Amino acid sequence: MEKLVSRWCKNKPLPESYIFPPETRPGNLVVPTCNTIPVIDLSKAEGQNRTHIVQQILKAGQEYGFFQVVNHGVPESLMNESMDVFKEFFEMPWEDKAMLYSEDPKNRCRLSTSSVNYAREKIHHWRDNLRHPCHPLQDCIKHWPQKPIRYREVVATYTIEAKKLGLRILELVSEGLGLESRYFGDKLSESEILSINHYPPCPDPSLTLGIAKHCDPNLLTLLHQGDVSGLQVFNNGEWIGVEPLHNAFVVNIGNQLQIISNNKLKSVEHRVVTNSRVARTSAAFFIVPSKDSIIEPEKSLVDDAPFYRAFEFKDF
Repeated sequence: MEKLVSRWCKNKPLPESYIFPPETRPGNLVVPTCNTIPVIDLSKAEGQNRTHIVQQILKAGQEYGFFQVVNHGVPESLMNESMDVFKEFFEMPWEDKAMLYSEDPKNRCRLSTSSVNYAREKIHHWRDNLRHPCHPLQDCIKHWPQKPIRYREVVATYTIEAKKLGLRILELVSEGLGLESRYFGDKLSESEILSINHYPPCPDPSLTLGIAKHCDPNLLTLLHQGDVSGLQVFNNGEWIGVEPLHNAFVVNIGNQLQIISNNKLKSVEHRVVTNSRVARTSAAFFIVPSKDSIIEPEKSLVDDAPFYRAFEFKDF
């Protein structure tokens, strides 16, 4: 529990164990918050503009691996209340969170810091993290935090709506790829994980990272990033900032979707930078295949030879 960044970081200099090598640290380079990441209005997907929206999603997945969705159907009041609950959790007294702290990645609901490799990594990430599964809900919810009191009720509703939105986006992706609308239903999107990240103000954001560059290993990610910037996407040899938009979800393609699409869509590197002024809290909702799912390029999307061999997801 003492290792949580938010526990010890106030008015302290940046420890040596959080300083990234020069070639990977963000430095003092100003990365402008950019509006080139496509913003897609999902309310238009139910009318005569559906084909256009499908093509927008496919193009964004091909060019950026990321896009934002607005008018997506998840109530604004629910998004606001969920973010309030997430922030409230991290602001609770230490004793109220202590029982959830664990460095064992097998724990179903786990509060931790940096990454799953904390004990073995040389450089730590400037973040605390609460992570738990969301499916099947009736089995998972009993492992979730009991405080704040409204956490389980609010977050249960939030995850149900997030899953509906994720499946809706996957349906549009299916249409764009020429697949049946329910192609990504059932086992390919069976599991759901909620990962809530908290990045306290950092004494020197130029030297460290909230999360180092990576690609998401799942199928699809929906990110509620609140109103504080920090997410950056690697595109055409440079980092671009993803603007926090009111009541929007950032959507990014996971490794499994890139594989199934046989590189028609791409999973791209992204990272999170810190800032010295305000804390940032974000919530990533991961849609994940079941462990025994067979992942392979869809045959109808293979022209000559597939780019990937078939495997069980648990072996990924």
